[in-house]
Amino acid sequence: MSYLMSNYKKEDIVFTEGKNSVLIDKNGKDYIDFAAGIGVCSLGHANDKILKTINKQSKKILHTSNLYKNETQEKLAKKISKLLGYKTYAFFCNSGAEANECAIKLARKYGTQNFKEKKYEILSLKNSFHGRTIATLKLTGQDKFHPKDFAPYPDGFKFFDSIDEIIENINEKTVAVIIELVQGEGGVKALDKDSVAKLSEVLKQRNLLLITDEVQCGVYRTGEFVASKEYGIKPDIITFAKGLGGGVPIGACVSKEDIFTFGDHGSTFGGNHLVTNVALTTLNELVKLKKSGDLDKNIKNFQKHLDEIIKDYPLIFEKRTGLGLMQGLVLKDSKNLDIIYKKCLENGLLILKSGTNILRFLPPLNIDKDEIKEGFKRFKTSLKCL
Repeated sequence: MSYLMSNYKKEDIVFTEGKNSVLIDKNGKDYIDFAAGIGVCSLGHANDKILKTINKQSKKILHTSNLYKNETQEKLAKKISKLLGYKTYAFFCNSGAEANECAIKLARKYGTQNFKEKKYEILSLKNSFHGRTIATLKLTGQDKFHPKDFAPYPDGFKFFDSIDEIIENINEKTVAVIIELVQGEGGVKALDKDSVAKLSEVLKQRNLLLITDEVQCGVYRTGEFVASKEYGIKPDIITFAKGLGGGVPIGACVSKEDIFTFGDHGSTFGGNHLVTNVALTTLNELVKLKKSGDLDKNIKNFQKHLDEIIKDYPLIFEKRTGLGLMQGLVLKDSKNLDIIYKKCLENGLLILKSGTNILRFLPPLNIDKDEIKEGFKRFKTSLKCL
């Protein structure tokens, strides 16, 4: 008998420990982790630097709330701004959905303060995913996330098939556009760079906001600190979560403008002493990984293996999608999605699904070549079932 709510369909696997990109279940079976807790464990499992930080901080102080100053919050906010390369203001929370909720409020206050007639509508793309709160569900561009059970949904959110269609539908109510530069749940699709550049310029000319949801594609997942750098844009607002904490729950919403004033927004747990210290350690380690060239080597090696899979299994796979270590393999037959996913579990490999016909890969960013090699060996074994 379970005492948990029934909103998850969990695999019958209980993990008890892990190290680097390997997890061990309660029966002693090992799994190569190409999922990283859905892109959260950016430095893998039981990372020495993260463990040291948690241990050290837990002996000092965990939480005091945002009624008092937290110097590590300031350090982390400054670090993010420095990595972005321009001045930003940060709000820390606990998840990607919360970060996007913050972005919604920032945009709506901006729309109140900067125009004679209030602007409040936020536009998004089809197949996007922005969270599971009521507002972020409506912001998500997938009808399946808008069931009648949770209606009515708040007004002011619309999604469109393409960036060109978004631009065509900007009107007197529009205050912002939110995009995932690489859509995660919607198919591991990297947006077209020229279209993104065009959108950025149009919004800038109209004094409207561009929000990039980098909850999944940010924090070096695509090879740079933010995917927006690879796109050559400087968004007005960026949201983070997942890989930022290396395993502890933290989200962040950063803005070019300090739009909020006292009492506008808040979070009891957001940015406490533990998570901000761990996030700072995570960023410092990822910066080292990038500067050493090891991150780029891991990306190149992982993508090479994926390309070999496509070449060797042309009847199963159509193409590779994504950027960096946020990758997808598009299946020619969607019926094979669950079959391959289950078979990988049987063979000790963790992968993810996206959309209706895409296998998604989000390995730890510091995964080594032997773990990559073993993971793809198990992947090929799993494909023998077809």
